Amino acid sequence: MAKVPARPPMDGLKRRIRQHRDERARGKNTDFVRKTYCLDREEARAKAREWFDAFPKAAYWTAVESWRQLEGDRIEFTMRRLPTAD
Repeated sequence: MAKVPARPPMDGLKRRIRQHRDERARGKNTDFVRKTYCLDREEARAKAREWFDAFPKAAYWTAVESWRQLEGDRIEFTMRRLPTAD
């Protein structure tokens, strides 16, 4: 009969989760840079183009993370990118 292996120790994982939560609590979020705008439609397009020109998608993973249309043809949107291109 085959012996069932013991569960691996979880100390390293627990330590990393705690460290990650502590960093977030201190406001140290280095995953992505995000900026939210609320602009008229044409201004919103220009601002998004500005981000894609300054931070190319291939290097910075630049993206429009979310957007919604508001009254008066205004667009609220969030741009996202990596902090650096490695």
